[in-house]
Amino acid sequence: MLFPERKRKGVRVVVTGQVGVDKKPFLERVAEIARERGKEVTLFHVGDRMYAEAPDVRPGRILDLPKKRLDGLRRSVFKDCMALAGRVENLIVNTHATFRWRHGLFHAYDHDQMVELDADLYVTLVDNADAVHERLLRQHDIPHTLKDILVWREEEIVVTATIAEATRGYGSHYIISRGETEEMAALMLYRLMFEPKRKRVYPSFPMTHVLDMPATLAQINAFRAALAEHFITFDPGDLDEKRLLFDAGAAIQRGEEWFTIRVNGRDLRLRAHDVTTVAADIDGQIYARDFKLIDQSDMIVSFIPEMPGGKPALSSGVERELQHAFEGTKEVYVVWEPKAEPSPFITQTASRVFAGVDDVLKFFHQKGYIQQYAPMLLKT
Repeated sequence: MLFPERKRKGVRVVVTGQVGVDKKPFLERVAEIARERGKEVTLFHVGDRMYAEAPDVRPGRILDLPKKRLDGLRRSVFKDCMALAGRVENLIVNTHATFRWRHGLFHAYDHDQMVELDADLYVTLVDNADAVHERLLRQHDIPHTLKDILVWREEEIVVTATIAEATRGYGSHYIISRGETEEMAALMLYRLMFEPKRKRVYPSFPMTHVLDMPATLAQINAFRAALAEHFITFDPGDLDEKRLLFDAGAAIQRGEEWFTIRVNGRDLRLRAHDVTTVAADIDGQIYARDFKLIDQSDMIVSFIPEMPGGKPALSSGVERELQHAFEGTKEVYVVWEPKAEPSPFITQTASRVFAGVDDVLKFFHQKGYIQQYAPMLLKT
């Protein structure tokens, strides 16, 4: 076996993410969740350690160092990381996979040291482009555009996946979205680390064409919450940049150059044209990322509510997700609430179709996927 199971105790995780994702407080919350459950997790922040080892470097300027010194600093810090790994049971290494700066695009790791670290999991933490943009404006002095943010994110994902496959093999890399439910995302990383027998689930549901249907949205949110209570969920709704395109389009229709949104608890002004110029990038990343989230899951559970008038709230995106999961030999479950019968495009890809969320949860309990079960209070 090329990548044998390790005999050592504990878990080692490498977490990457672009500048502006603000990984440090997120990972501190993961460590707190672990302590609350009787497990100790040590955090190693590579960036902080590099600044500590180079006290002559001003905050925010470390990438301006000559490449040779920068590489030497990183290698020295990673030696400390590996020494720490031998002394603690559970370790999360907070780092970057790539940097794009005056030296161009370059990797932020050394392959031999990653092999020696021998992490169990590699996770790329992602967030909405507008949330990253707001943090960069507030916390950093880094010239950037929305296009830059999308490119940096994609580079982190691709390179981290490459590290994972080269050192641990297929299936060791995961994308986790901070999104608006940061507490839930931190819990999912904890479960991924310490509860590997818990099923990994991709919740599938209509998004775009139900935005103006509050009752339907409430049903969808109840469905998402029910799955998140019992499983490790990789929820596509945690990263929702399509709304930026809608807001920008509405501003243009009103004849306005700028529009304001609420991000990270603050008002953020965006130029509508800056958003519309990256529309193709946003759509392309949604398409690729959602398939990746399905690939890193054990099963997909799709919720199809009934729209006013009796029609199913079924989007082409949901149908494509079901087909992708089916072709990837995942378990495929569909909750079909409309009175109309589902089409063969649904039934032929589904392992089983249920009439309600309560029914699928009961089924999961019977299969042993969830330990405790009670009928949902929020009936769909």
